[in-house]
Amino acid sequence: MSTSTPARRALLGPAAALALAAALTACGDLHASEAAGTAPSPSAPSSPPASGASPYVEPGAGDGAPHYNDNNAYRREGEMAPAHEKDARREADRIRPVLERLWKQREWDPEHVRAALLRLGYEEERVTQSGRRLGGTLTVTEMSARWKDDHYVTPAGARVALRVHADACVSAFVQKSNFEVRTNGPYPETGCFEPPYGH
Repeated sequence: MSTSTPARRALLGPAAALALAAALTACGDLHASEAAGTAPSPSAPSSPPASGASPYVEPGAGDGAPHYNDNNAYRREGEMAPAHEKDARREADRIRPVLERLWKQREWDPEHVRAALLRLGYEEERVTQSGRRLGGTLTVTEMSARWKDDHYVTPAGARVALRVHADACVSAFVQKSNFEVRTNGPYPETGCFEPPYGH
């Protein structure tokens, strides 16, 4: 004897009907046939299997967090015009031997570094409190503070920024362990200096 469709619905009862309704409207891969207790029919996957990375990772962000590129835009340096990049490399080549000499002499405090670079003919950059530039191209400061052993410490050394053009910089540092000189475009919030992490 076969049971008609209306009679089969009446046999489900209120609890089974709620479970079936939840299964039909729920997210995920649960199908009505699974909720009713019958074996699901095989079907092709709707998308290729994930590689283990979050589906919310932006292209170019590796395994970074969602909105990685937006959250780290402040750390992205601007592009340099090719001619300006060449000018920046030329200035970096002038600065590198000076910092190397100071590093070998163990003179990496901002005062010594500033004096040595001013002798190359650079003028110290002057900026108003509101950030408006008044002239000059060279900035020498102490190193950035770093978190160490539950408090911030400022290591001995100096950071250097030389604004070669509006879109081209030389940034450098010299400290006890090493020194570095490189060219870069300006950063949106910190000019020629690379901004710290943890914005």
